Amino acid sequence: MALEDDLWRQRHERLTQIRNLGFEPYGQAFDFSHTIPQIVESYGAKTAEELADKPQVKVAGRILTVRRMGKAGFLTLLQNGEKLQIYVRKDAVSENAYKLYELLDIGDIIGVNGYLFRTKTNELSIHVEDLTFLSKIMLVLPEKWHGLEDVETRYRQRYLDLISNTDVRKTFVTRSKIISSLRRQLDAHGFLEVETPMMQPLYGGAAARPFKTHHNALDIDLYLRIAPELYLKRLVVGGLERVYEINRNFRNEGISVRHNPEFTMLEFYQAYTDYRGMIKLSKELLQQTALEATGTTKVTYAGREIDFANIRQFSMREALIEFWQGPDKPTMDNVKDPEWLLSHARESSPGAALVQLFERHAEEHLFDPTIIYDFPVEVSPLSKNKADEPAFTERFEIYAAGFEIANAFTELNDPQEQRRRFDQQLSRKEGGDAEAHMMDEDYVRALAYGMPPAGGEGIGIDRLTMILTDSKSIRDVILFPLLRPEGEIGIAAKLRELDGQ
Repeated sequence: MALEDDLWRQRHERLTQIRNLGFEPYGQAFDFSHTIPQIVESYGAKTAEELADKPQVKVAGRILTVRRMGKAGFLTLLQNGEKLQIYVRKDAVSENAYKLYELLDIGDIIGVNGYLFRTKTNELSIHVEDLTFLSKIMLVLPEKWHGLEDVETRYRQRYLDLISNTDVRKTFVTRSKIISSLRRQLDAHGFLEVETPMMQPLYGGAAARPFKTHHNALDIDLYLRIAPELYLKRLVVGGLERVYEINRNFRNEGISVRHNPEFTMLEFYQAYTDYRGMIKLSKELLQQTALEATGTTKVTYAGREIDFANIRQFSMREALIEFWQGPDKPTMDNVKDPEWLLSHARESSPGAALVQLFERHAEEHLFDPTIIYDFPVEVSPLSKNKADEPAFTERFEIYAAGFEIANAFTELNDPQEQRRRFDQQLSRKEGGDAEAHMMDEDYVRALAYGMPPAGGEGIGIDRLTMILTDSKSIRDVILFPLLRPEGEIGIAAKLRELDGQ
């Protein structure tokens, strides 16, 4: 702690020295000519001879390394995930600029003006002719991450993680490309991007526990949305036949490598189609998104290849048979037999038992992209029944890397049947199911005005990003995941102390 305090004071003293040189330690706008990535792309392959005309550049960046050698020195600047070396020589800059150079710390942000050249070791560099100071670092940058404590620090202080780990930046650049690709594709298919309420008087559209809040002026309780589904389908009733929303959802559930209480979904709804049409569209969306975000439809996750150009399909019953491990492998007659299902699972209905057995025996084996279709009605309160088998619905989920990344179905648009489904959910809630769906009278009223046949789907952006970036935890793909408060940090106290000096 004493060393940390000494460094803090030393850097505070340099603030004064920088000001005395005529520089502002927290400077103004800087009119750069290139970004560092642009320089690397445009000049990275040029030889020393090709740089003989001394191309002039003006760039800004954060200092990552400093090597001082008598009356000259090399520094490495970082900007937008790319690094570039700069060379400062005493006889090439003003006296003031060289004095500033002598005060620079690793982590400071500076602007430089000069020309490009290659060093004796053939490294592309900027020969500095002028220096500008832009921002002073007061804390010490970490050299590297290791161990669980530093993983926690990475999530809590994402700004440090981004500075220190270029792969983290690439992850979030890929995430942005994923969202952009999905948005572009849906726009091209004639979908309209909309926004729906994040605070709702009734929560719905998924089986989950909500976060609850209170509106003081109206004196009413509200819920942070667990899904935008019922509002988006109200818009389909109103004649917006293709709509989508890239939305933040909030579910008051546990935290794991695949679950964060706040997460991002893409939900989209299309009139005059069904789950077969949504399957076709889903395959197209996922294949193109993988290609645009990573440059290929084949990615590696946990050491294994996943190809989004090759998506398999099984009914839930077929998947249970296909992926059952060990003895007593069931037959189709078994998985259609209510007594067999109930005898092998701890559930009160055959449909719920089938789902439990699927999750237990099949889900973790769905590493290759796989569509699982035909879900029991008990677990699908918003899905349309199959015409030839009313105990099942026209619903599918998409799995990859052993977990679910999407959920879709033919939308239930019969208000009477929807009311019955809500009543069933209320019975489950009375029986202790905290995640059962609530009755939404206004949504039933909307259906009573007539909703066209439609298909709808939700794709988990965070989980899809995990797969396309080979990230093991959902926290690795959320910039600021939810964490326990860390307590007193002490920075404000240090700054107050310096104010009093």
